[in-house]
Amino acid sequence: MPVNLLFLGTQKPQPMMTLTTQQQQQLDELIALLKIPSISADSNYKVAVAEAADWVCAALASAGCEGTKVIPTAGHPIVYGEKIIDPSLPIVLVYGHYDVQPPDPIELWDSPPFEPVIKTTEIHPHGAIFARGACDDKGQFFMHIKALENMIAHNTLACNVKFMIEGEEEVGSDHLEQFVKENKDQLRADVILISDTGIGNINAPAITTGLRGMSYMEVTVTGPNRDLHSGLYGGTVANPINILCDMISSLHDDQRRITIPGFYDAVVEYTPEERKTIEQAPIDDTAFKKALDLDALMGESGYTTLERKSLRPTLDVNGIWGGYTGEGSKTVIASKAHAKISMRLVPNQDWVAISTLFENHFKALAPKGVTVSVKTHHGGKPYVTPLNSMGYQAAYKAYEESFGVAPVALRDGGSIPIVPMFEEVLGIKTILMGFGLDSDAIHSPNENYGLVNFFKGIETIPLFYKHFAALFKQGEA
Repeated sequence: MPVNLLFLGTQKPQPMMTLTTQQQQQLDELIALLKIPSISADSNYKVAVAEAADWVCAALASAGCEGTKVIPTAGHPIVYGEKIIDPSLPIVLVYGHYDVQPPDPIELWDSPPFEPVIKTTEIHPHGAIFARGACDDKGQFFMHIKALENMIAHNTLACNVKFMIEGEEEVGSDHLEQFVKENKDQLRADVILISDTGIGNINAPAITTGLRGMSYMEVTVTGPNRDLHSGLYGGTVANPINILCDMISSLHDDQRRITIPGFYDAVVEYTPEERKTIEQAPIDDTAFKKALDLDALMGESGYTTLERKSLRPTLDVNGIWGGYTGEGSKTVIASKAHAKISMRLVPNQDWVAISTLFENHFKALAPKGVTVSVKTHHGGKPYVTPLNSMGYQAAYKAYEESFGVAPVALRDGGSIPIVPMFEEVLGIKTILMGFGLDSDAIHSPNENYGLVNFFKGIETIPLFYKHFAALFKQGEA
């Protein structure tokens, strides 16, 4: 019996999309998961992260998985479960992560980040759920659990399936590679399926076929041996904050190209024909600016917005601090200034080599009067999915059947460092079946995930299993 979904907050209720009883139950379960503040980067939330792992394990078991277990690591645990129905059928390994980004700055959220609410927006007129982790990645990996539950209930499961859901993706998956290497036999599969990317447009879907790599750095500029009175010492010593700003500013030229020597040496330059093919999934610059409340876009000269956000490497400051930042004023020259800097990398760029180039160049920028230290936090390689692979063809057919329109291939600007690691260690390809939108504000205040996207994912995932099993059988014939 259909039920009418209402706003789940303190504001006046307003009509939403009509849900079946089953869909309402699925949504209620997701809300329960989103209430758990599983912030992997903050040790104060270690208990909450463990609680989320236990919750996911129970959800897998309830959906019909066997051998479900929470596996400890030196960091946060990994959750495993499987459903093996026939050894002759292909195996799909589903990866996801239950940890989330810190919600800061809290004051910019319209509602508490771990108190999920559902409301309509211009982009999601049928409703979206607002909470940290709604899209990245709780809402997306949970689709796979519910899809499995549906397939088992209707006896339509066409493949064997294994789940590996971790709790450290947002802090670099430090212990996942060791786990994968130590459990290669248990994780044996024919394809890896991940929903942690976007769909482009709900009416014109895209399948992510490439990810950028990443190098994440932290820098510290140190000047005097203590904070100094800016009146007594101003104009006589190097100010670490001023120097840091100068150094960061010099990392781009006036064409917004990165100035680190050797940075572009391995970057693939695409032909005009290849670039035209890539633009099959164009970005509407006007709509892009409107969504961000901007009057202009900025990026490397000579490239379109889509190329800048997917095919070209970037360098961005993710955080900068030093000196006095409290209420009121304090006239001080800080002893130290700090910044966190990430570089998104493209095919052929090695993140270790790029990290070294950055460190050497940044230290060389320092003038006399300060010292510089550089720390590499983590990184990962770029990844490209071949369009002729069995997994991509199955995903293509699944999207086409579900959405009624052929999807396009789209390179994504984000990074999932464990994807190339999976191929190196397990020897299998990954298919990125994401259902999020660029406007979902992942890693930002007011993260959200459309209800239509959530339920469309649950509908589309079983079709991937159906088509992958059929292609697998044809390949064996």
